[in-house]
Amino acid sequence: MDARKFPKWRSHVLRGLFFLNFISLFFDNWSQVLGGDLAEAIYPAVTVSFWAAFSLLNVFGVINPLRFIPILLLQLVYKSAWLVGSYWPAFALGSITEDQQEFFWICVAGIVLNLLIIPWRYTFNIYIKYQQTK
Repeated sequence: MDARKFPKWRSHVLRGLFFLNFISLFFDNWSQVLGGDLAEAIYPAVTVSFWAAFSLLNVFGVINPLRFIPILLLQLVYKSAWLVGSYWPAFALGSITEDQQEFFWICVAGIVLNLLIIPWRYTFNIYIKYQQTK
């Protein structure tokens, strides 16, 4: 599918998801980065810095949603990986914390939204399928 033939309503829905990602991450993470609150432990600082950068990349997705679909794919994969690698083992052991349970629902919502909103045929044709040059 050519980007010029891509339905406008789908572009607007993609923009909405990118904007939701931006808003949900921007203020909390950038306030920590700019406030100098990251001087302690390395991994929490890396995590907050990553999410701050991720929030800004979502702005580019609002501007040009089809070119930034890989950002949504990253979100889909990391949330799925967290469920498999962190939540399910803790669930199997019966040791789910309140934070894990809360993040579980955030991940489920994010996975469902990504699965519903990502234009899979376009994504496959542009990002996955081998494109022969003429």
